[in-house]
Amino acid sequence: MGFSWFAPDAVPAVAGTPLPGDREPLAAVVFDWGGTLTLFHDVDLLDLWRMTALEISPPHAEEITAILAGLETAWWQARDGSDGLAGNGAAGGMTGSVTELLAAASATLGVDVAAAVLRAVSRRDLVAWTPHTVCDPEALLLVHLVRARGLLVGLLTNTRWPRAWHESLLERDGLLDLFHARIYTSDLPFDKPHPIAFQAVLDALGVADPSRVVFVGDRLRTDIHGARAAGMRAVLVADGHPPDGGPARGGPLDGAAPMVADAVIGRLGHLLDVLDLLGAPGPGSPAPRL
Repeated sequence: MGFSWFAPDAVPAVAGTPLPGDREPLAAVVFDWGGTLTLFHDVDLLDLWRMTALEISPPHAEEITAILAGLETAWWQARDGSDGLAGNGAAGGMTGSVTELLAAASATLGVDVAAAVLRAVSRRDLVAWTPHTVCDPEALLLVHLVRARGLLVGLLTNTRWPRAWHESLLERDGLLDLFHARIYTSDLPFDKPHPIAFQAVLDALGVADPSRVVFVGDRLRTDIHGARAAGMRAVLVADGHPPDGGPARGGPLDGAAPMVADAVIGRLGHLLDVLDLLGAPGPGSPAPRL
């Protein structure tokens, strides 16, 4: 089997028997992006910051790169510290959009960082500036196979990048048109794990019952905790990396009640095994009735 384990309250369906609690059949699978559909990574924009620093002042490129990367890190730490519940814009004036991050960087350095970014990306192909944006080799085929089961497919990612940046990367990898809904928290007032983020993707997919949705992500706090709290089922992509520094089985998170994934998988491709055991429709099934 490809999965690692199933939680006690998520016994898989067997030989056509109903799911626990006689749940409605699965209707959709929603994916996180970074670390889930792309390979695990810790740094998002370092390559872009280095390119930008070279545009601003080549002799001081390393120092400027460190400043820009530090501002980015501070943004994420502020978001993590509030568990995404304080709302974008509540932490040091930064919101979920890279626009405000660039404005803060401009104020710190005393130069127009946004203009430097535009110069940098105009000289190089935007879709190639970092390997961390490249999708997992299994992602494209997997999403096709999920759609072939008649399931809706959604994307929900915590980001401060503009929608256009993500859409360009997804189009490059052949994924853009495979999603029935794409939600970026840079367009929302809150990040995952806030319920608003998960409700946004449910609304975009047209699914009223969250228990009919499986969320697939690599973070316990934002992905698994948030999805389960929203009523969704959840699959953790561990990929050999410690999730948020916590136990794979989802022990207490910041004093909250324990939240466990319905399944933990080591590779994205193992999701198909999990869908079978969660009672998902088989290949060639019609679209779900919502």
